[in-house]
Amino acid sequence: GKHRPPPATVGKEKPCPVHAGSQAGSTMRRARRMVHLLALCRISRAVQKRLPGVKVKYLFLMWLGILLGSWVLYMHYSSYSELCRGHICQMIICDRYKKGIISGSACKDLCEENKLQFQQCLSSSPVNQVYGGVWRGKEVIIKCGVEDAFKTDLNLESLPRRDLVLFDKPTRGTSMEEFKEMLLTFLKASLGDQQSLGNLVTRIISMADINQDKKVSLAEAKSIWALLQLNEFLLIVSLHEKEHTARLLGFCGDLYITEKVPYHSLHSVKMPPFLKAVLPSMVVRSLNRWFAPAWSKRAEITIGLLEFVEEIFHGTYGSFYICDADLGNIGHNEKYDFKMVNLRKVVTEMTLKDFYKGRHCEHNADCTHGKDCMATCDKLAKQCNTELIQPNLAKICGLLQEYLLYGAPTDFRDELQKHLQTCMKLNGLASQMEVHHSLLLNNIKTILWKKISHTKYS
Repeated sequence: GKHRPPPATVGKEKPCPVHAGSQAGSTMRRARRMVHLLALCRISRAVQKRLPGVKVKYLFLMWLGILLGSWVLYMHYSSYSELCRGHICQMIICDRYKKGIISGSACKDLCEENKLQFQQCLSSSPVNQVYGGVWRGKEVIIKCGVEDAFKTDLNLESLPRRDLVLFDKPTRGTSMEEFKEMLLTFLKASLGDQQSLGNLVTRIISMADINQDKKVSLAEAKSIWALLQLNEFLLIVSLHEKEHTARLLGFCGDLYITEKVPYHSLHSVKMPPFLKAVLPSMVVRSLNRWFAPAWSKRAEITIGLLEFVEEIFHGTYGSFYICDADLGNIGHNEKYDFKMVNLRKVVTEMTLKDFYKGRHCEHNADCTHGKDCMATCDKLAKQCNTELIQPNLAKICGLLQEYLLYGAPTDFRDELQKHLQTCMKLNGLASQMEVHHSLLLNNIKTILWKKISHTKYS
C-alpha cells in the first residue's frame, strides 16, 4: 500500500499533546494550528536535550557574574551618601560664617554670591570631604575640614558645642603679639625648632588678614588656627616655595580651596578603586602603560618628583616623610610639571617622633606609621626606634622601577635600572643618609636630564 509517514515523535518519547480546536472552526485553521504546535514541540525537545549542560556550564557562571557585578556596584553607590555630603558641609560653614565665628577669602563667594559651587564628589572617606568645583569660572578642588560634623547625624543645634572645641583658639582679648607667639609655639611642636619659622609665622598672619588692613580679627584668627590643625593644610603652607604642591587659592573657616591638578595620577588616568579591585593585575598594568605619557614626558615628571623628595629632606621648615608611596597620590599638570596631589599621607618628622616615642613593639611591623613608614624595633627594650628603615628616596625609586623603565631608550635602560636598584637599597640610617641620599638623587636627575635635553627626546 501507500507509504505512510511515521507519527510526529522525537525518539521514543510521547508526542507533544495537541489540544483540539473548536468543532465549529474551519479545517484549514485546525491544520495551521497543528503545524505550529508540532514545530514548537520539536524546538522545545531540542532545547531540553541541551539544557542540563547549559545550566551547569553557563547559566550558573552568568548568574554568579551578575551577582558579583551587582554587589560591587551596590557597595560603590551605597556609600555615595556617606562620602558625598557637600550640601551639609556648605550648610555648616555658612552657618558659622553668618554667626561671625569664622572668616576667609572664599566665605562671601560661597555663602552670599554663589560664585563658589560644589560639583563632582571626589571623597574617599566620610571625614575627608573632597569635591571638584568652580570658583569664579575656574575649576578648583574644595576640601572640607569639618570632620566632627560628619561623625554624627546633622543637628544644627549641636553645632555651637562643636564650634567651642574646633574654634576655641585664640580667645577674645588675645593681642597680636600673643597670637604670633601661639603660632610660633605650635609650629615648633609640629615642624621642629627651625630658624626659618619666623618667616612662616609672617606668611600665616598675612594669609589670615583677609582685607589686608594689617589687623587680624578674632574670626580670621580662629579660622587660620583651625586650618593649621589639618595636616595637609600645614604642609601646603610649609611647602609652597617650589610649587610642587597644589597652590592654595582661598579658604573659609576650615574649608580650603586649591588649584585643580589636571592629571592626579602618574598614569594620566586614575582607575576607580572598585574597578581596580575586580580587574586582574596584568590588565591593570597594561592599562596603566597604555595611558601613560611618552617616555620623555615621564622622565620630565620624574625630575620634578625627585626635586620634591630633595625639598622635603632637611628642607626649609624641617623634614617630611612620605608614608604612602603610591602612584595615585602623584600627578602633574598639562606642562608635565610634577604635583603632589595628596599630602594627607605625608607627615612631619615631629609627628613620627611623637608616634614612636615609648611605643611598645615585638617586631618591626609594630613600628609602622601609615603604609610605608616603618622603623626598627629594639627587641631588648621592646620599644620602637625613631629612625626609619627606608627613606623617601628608596620608596620613590621603587615606584619608578615600573613607571620609568617601561619604554626607556634601549641604550639607556641598563644604566637607569642600575641607578634605581642602588637607590632602592638605601636605608634610613643617619650614617648613610647625608652623603648617599644626595649623591644618588643627583645622579638620577642628571642622567635623566641629559637624556631628554641632548637627544631626540628633547
